[in-house]
Amino acid sequence: MLIRIKKASDVNPSEITTKEAILNRRAFMAAAAAVGGAALLPTFAGPAFAGLRLENVKKTKWGEAEKPTTLDGITSHNNFYEFGTGKTDPHRNAHTLRPKPWSVEIAGHAEKTGTFDVDDLIGPHQLEERTYRMRCVEAWSMVIPWIGIPLASVLKRFNPTSKAKYVAFETLVDFEQMPMQKSPALPWPYLEGLRMDEAMHPLTLLAVGIHGEVIPNQNGAPIRLVVPWKYGFKGIKSIVKITFVEKQPPATWNIQAPSEYGFYSNVNPERSHPRWSQARERVITGEGGLKALFAPRAETKMFNGYAEEVASLYAGMDLIKNY
Repeated sequence: MLIRIKKASDVNPSEITTKEAILNRRAFMAAAAAVGGAALLPTFAGPAFAGLRLENVKKTKWGEAEKPTTLDGITSHNNFYEFGTGKTDPHRNAHTLRPKPWSVEIAGHAEKTGTFDVDDLIGPHQLEERTYRMRCVEAWSMVIPWIGIPLASVLKRFNPTSKAKYVAFETLVDFEQMPMQKSPALPWPYLEGLRMDEAMHPLTLLAVGIHGEVIPNQNGAPIRLVVPWKYGFKGIKSIVKITFVEKQPPATWNIQAPSEYGFYSNVNPERSHPRWSQARERVITGEGGLKALFAPRAETKMFNGYAEEVASLYAGMDLIKNY
């Protein structure tokens, strides 16, 4: 399977998909057909693949000592305003999203640009499982075993130029698939951005799965951003466009409430949100009963516990001002 791209001459097919990757993908699609009854569905689809396991996933060291939040906990407690502003709304409403077929446009200051099927965009890469601590600005956290690929692995294929100082991301706009976009809850489309060095950092992930399964709609199907040292709203979901830009790009929550949500969004217990402290967090385990009522609270760690890996990115910066 070759990448579908606007400029056929931009990318040599040998750069895109190895024979092994093609065979692995065909085997996976055959298994999917047996489950869903549709022989031609792409690898990273949506509701038809609910509960379907992802194959050929490489285990990594990240979070191997942590106890993950249950799949039910991760998928039933979300922020995804395109499907409602309540934490349970996305779980209830996201069935309207159709994550196949799905394409992602690559644009801006790069030698190679075009529009790609998400399966082809991900296909050449080895999927990895990385369990990351994730922190929400509302003072709750989860431990999530993501499946995906380093963002840098994708971005490097397009040869960004020296003018590419930032990477901008954009979510789908579709009133039928995302009904809450008819409301003025946020300015649409949802936008986010990273500095180039943040985007290229080894921890930054493009995720396509959770707990070994294809990522559910409410968690950002079919492809979303994961930046574990930043607050969760930075992790833009259901991405349709990635652009290499020269100036700091707009970010939705920073536009909506700049005094509360900064562009950087780094987890920093020393900088309080205007309406609550960030010093502690409630850990959502996903376990029910009384355990859910008395979920443990923990001290919030600088950069969400990833300071050793990422603090050098912000050397010399005022992290209270640049929040």
